[in-house]
Order: sequence, then C-alpha cells, then structure tokens
Amino acid sequence: MRFSKKMAAALLATTLLSTGAHAEDLNKLYRYLHANPELSLMETKTASLLAGKLKKLGFEVTEHVGGTGVVAVMKNGVGPTVMIRADMDGLPVVEQTGVAYASSAIAPNRDGIEKPAMHACGHDIHMTVHIGTAERMVAEKANWSGTLVMILQPAEELGLGAGMMLDDGLFERFPRPDYNLALHDNSTMASGTVGIVPGYALANVDSVDITVRGLGGHGAYPHTTKDPIVLASQMVGAFQTIISRETSPLDSAVLTVGSIHGGTKHNIISDEVKLQLTLRSYKDEVRMNTINSIKRIANGLGRAAGLPDDKLPLVTVRDAEFTPATYNNPELANTVKLAIGAQIGADNVIDMQPVMGGEDFGAYGRVDPKIPSFLFWLGAVDPDVIAAAKKDGTILPSLHSPFFAPDYQPTIETGVAAMTAAAIDLMNAKS
Repeated sequence: MRFSKKMAAALLATTLLSTGAHAEDLNKLYRYLHANPELSLMETKTASLLAGKLKKLGFEVTEHVGGTGVVAVMKNGVGPTVMIRADMDGLPVVEQTGVAYASSAIAPNRDGIEKPAMHACGHDIHMTVHIGTAERMVAEKANWSGTLVMILQPAEELGLGAGMMLDDGLFERFPRPDYNLALHDNSTMASGTVGIVPGYALANVDSVDITVRGLGGHGAYPHTTKDPIVLASQMVGAFQTIISRETSPLDSAVLTVGSIHGGTKHNIISDEVKLQLTLRSYKDEVRMNTINSIKRIANGLGRAAGLPDDKLPLVTVRDAEFTPATYNNPELANTVKLAIGAQIGADNVIDMQPVMGGEDFGAYGRVDPKIPSFLFWLGAVDPDVIAAAKKDGTILPSLHSPFFAPDYQPTIETGVAAMTAAAIDLMNAKS
C-alpha cells in the first residue's frame, strides 16, 4: 500500500519520540566511533562494524566497494530510489577536547605511518545518524515505497572516496538513485537546527604545486644568478590578480598560497622554490580559468626573468585530489526543507550561505545523466555555548580543530529525524 504525503507526514510525526527508544544505543555507538577513529583509506574496522549493523536490519550489504566502502540496499516495493551517504574517515589530529570518550588512537595512514587520529570533522556524527536513519526507515517501512541505498564512503578527507566508489561501479552494480542525500555537521550552528543552501553549497577544490626554477649563486653577486625566490614572490602577487581582475565580481573564487619553501642560508641564492596553492571556486568555467591563468602567469614571469625553456616554472595540478563543487538541486532543496521543517519545526530550519570548503559528495550528482543531490548542514553546538560565545566574543572550535566536541545527543536525534523525514518524503514524491 502506498501512503500519500499527508498520511506519511502524520505517521512520521512519531519519529522523534520513537527514536528515543534507541537513543542510548546510538549514543554508545557514537562514543565508540569517536574513541576509535581510522584514517582515510584505512577504515576497515569501522566499515565492518557498521556493515554488520546494516545486515542485522535486513539490508543487502556489499563491503569493499571502492576500497573500504559499504553499500546497503533495501527494496520495499515500487517507487523512487533514494541514496543516503555518510563518510567514515578521521583526521590525523591529536584530540584535546578532554571529553571522557576522547580518542587517544594512533592509527596507520595509507602510507603505513602511525599518526594520531581524531574525528575532528564529525564523521562519527554522520555515521551514527546513518545507522539511526537506517533503523527508522526499517521501522517505517509501511509508510514508504521504493529502494533505499545507504552508502558508507571512505576517504572524504582526501577528496578520493566518492570517485573511488563511482569507479568501482556504484551506479552500475547497485540501483541508480533518483535522489542523493547527505548531511554534514556544522560547528557554528546550534544542535537541534538544520541549515539549507540551495544551489552551490560547497566549492570545487584544487591543489596545485609549482616548482620555480632558477640559477643559484652567492647572495653578494645576484647579477650572476636567476633568483627563484624573487620570481616566486612576483608570482604570489601576480596570482591574486586572477581573482581581482580576471574573475567576474559576480562569481566567487579563492586562490591561497599556503606554502612557500626555498633556500638554505642567508647568503645563498637558491636554484629552486616550491609553492603549494589551494584553489576554490563554484563554477567549472571559473575553476578552469584560474588554473589556465596560473600556468600563463608562471610561464610569462619565467620568460620575463630570462629563464630558458628548460628552466621555466613547472605547474602541476593534482587532478587525483580534485574535489568537485557540491551543488544542491534547488527544487530538491525546497522539497527537503519543507519535509524537515514539518518534522523538527520550521523555525529550526535555517537558510545558510554557501562556503568555500570542499566535500566530495558533489561527485555523485555530476554523473551523466546528472542526479538531483542535496546536502544539508546539521547544527552540532550546545545552544548555551553559542549564546555565551556571542556574549563574550569567544571563537568556537571549528571543524578540524583538536577542540571540536559536538553536542552529540541532540545533534544525532535531530539528524536522524531530519534525514528520515527527507527520505520518506522523497519516497512518496510520486504517490
């Protein structure tokens, strides 16, 4: 039997209350995941644990998709296919929150090097909400019809995991979604709230390496050299004109030189300088113009400095680490906003502005043909903490901070309620 949207909404009104029956189990899961993070591409124990929970709920589960990724499918009659994604990897950060369940883990990275590990970006929240949502969707099977695809993705922090799962046949081996959904916790929003951004929500992210070459020599005789530090300095300034003079004021872009290294001693002119850049944009045409302009400026300044062809700067765009912009389909954003507002209260659903952070969830919507996708923000900070910070001007810990400790219980409850509401509403969209 298919329920109308109105009937589904009425039945869904009990979700928050019934979620409480499993709240402590979810809290325990969160604390375990927080205390036991695994780094990107190494999420083996995490994936196995969560795959087991999804199997017990009746999902058809496939592990090792795109490395450590997990795909869980539940077919429940005829209807839309909705994919819900959560990411699993932690960060190489020494936790300093002081909470009782803090991570003290030392975990291997993909190169086998032991690193401190922490869920400083809140992927532990994402995974816990994912399991809670799976539980609620199973409990509410009478109220939706279609196919639910729940995926656990590796290596979001490297910008690799989504591509790896797609390359491993995510949309060929498993049901192709009609809609993609995800969430991300937010370190500036109060727990109990959800943030909505239609259109571009997060940015294209590129990493660029530049090797500036020259002819080294004695610092007292610069006329006998080709100084790569002077040339690199000219580049740093010139690159900023790409944003200020080559990019439309109506578009957004960021070019940051995050690292510059060259030289060994006061009186030695080196023969090489290394630059590392991060580029941010929303539109693909802005992204490509920025990259092409970097190459043009580097080459032109090298020639202006009198460098021969074999000494011109080398510009390397790290394509394997490219993270595409997250574009929230506006129609889908409005649909989800209404569904979540009906569940947690419209006053708790906040219109937000796009940010220049990166999230590889956007890759799932860029396939051909494109799939309508939506990622919403999930408030994760105690409202009293936010109020106190506003009063005394305290800056709250950001994502990736060693001091970031989400107000986890209400955050998880709100995340489960919001994601369940969105998924059920979409499942009934064609009723």
